[in-house]
Amino acid sequence: MKKEDFVKAIEKIKDNKKKFTQTYELVINLQGLDLKKPEQQMETWVELPNGTGKQVKVAALVGQELKEQADKACDLTVVQDDFAKYTDKKVIKQLSRSYDYFIAQANIMPLIAKTFGRYFGPHGKMPNPKIGCVVPPNANLKALVDRLKITVKASAKTQASAKIPVGREDMDAEKVAENMLAAYNAVLHKLPQEKNNIKNVLIKKTMSPPIRVEEGK
Repeated sequence: MKKEDFVKAIEKIKDNKKKFTQTYELVINLQGLDLKKPEQQMETWVELPNGTGKQVKVAALVGQELKEQADKACDLTVVQDDFAKYTDKKVIKQLSRSYDYFIAQANIMPLIAKTFGRYFGPHGKMPNPKIGCVVPPNANLKALVDRLKITVKASAKTQASAKIPVGREDMDAEKVAENMLAAYNAVLHKLPQEKNNIKNVLIKKTMSPPIRVEEGK
């Protein structure tokens, strides 16, 4: 796949307008995988070169060692001393829904899991070490937050299809296409047989029908 293949596909659906700003989604349908086997499930995180086009909110669950950094870099800081205030499950669920990523200080992870895990876990919001969200007390939070704000998840665990948000329709088409190419390549390189595991590639907007991306010669 080349960037031009995605640009051509975007042109075909760009006139599908709604009363709100739609999100572009890249859909990669897979084949030749047995998703009942964990080793054949696909999961990866993609750093979009041009960002998501929307505000990504990051919260920090930290001790006093990282409070100053978190106050500057994150949208919300919850320090260890305040965990005891989070006893209402509705408040914790609202917290979970309000932020895209949570950063955790590693040495207080047991307390974080005890306080928030029951409600964060089902929503996929527990701080994830695979993308660097569990950090030591001397971590550089600004660099991490900057990276998280352009990162999206791509996964296929129960269905043979990865659906990845790659930008908004108010972004330049070339930049959206660059994001699509980055996401495609990230998924491609996570597959055991790479291109042989890809059935087809589609793009769509939030409220548009999907169209197939045709690979140029």
